[in-house]
Amino acid sequence: MPYLPQFRAHSRPERAKFAESTPVVLRFNDGGRVSGRLQVVSVTGGLLVLPRPLTQGAVAKLMFLTQAGSVLAVAEMLCPICWELQPFRFLSLFGDDQSKLQKAIQLRLEQVRREQKQLQREHGELENFRAW
Repeated sequence: MPYLPQFRAHSRPERAKFAESTPVVLRFNDGGRVSGRLQVVSVTGGLLVLPRPLTQGAVAKLMFLTQAGSVLAVAEMLCPICWELQPFRFLSLFGDDQSKLQKAIQLRLEQVRREQKQLQREHGELENFRAW
C-alpha cells in the first residue's frame, strides 16, 4: 500500500549523491515515458537530470535501482532549476521502497564517511613527511 514519506519537521532529511550514475524512468498516466538520471535523492524527493524540463506539477511513476534494490514511487515534478535539472518530491512510495531508499542513502553516506576518513589519514601521513 502506498504511503507518504514521513520526516521530522525540525530536521532536514539526509541527501545522497550516488557514486555511480543512476538511471531513472518516469512513466505518465497518458503512457508517456521519459528517461533521465538521478542527481541527488532523499526520502522526500530529489533532483533529476533530464533531456528537457517537464511541466511543473506533472505527476509520474518514478523507477530507479539502488544498492538496496529497486525503488518505485509516485513523484511530482517541481519548478525546473535549469534546462536539464528538475527537482521532484515523492507523493508516495510503494511497499518497502521507502526502507530500500533509506538503506541506499545510509550505505552511500557511510561510504562517503569512510572515504573522507581515508583521505584524512593519507593527509596526516603526508604531513609527517613534510620538511619543516
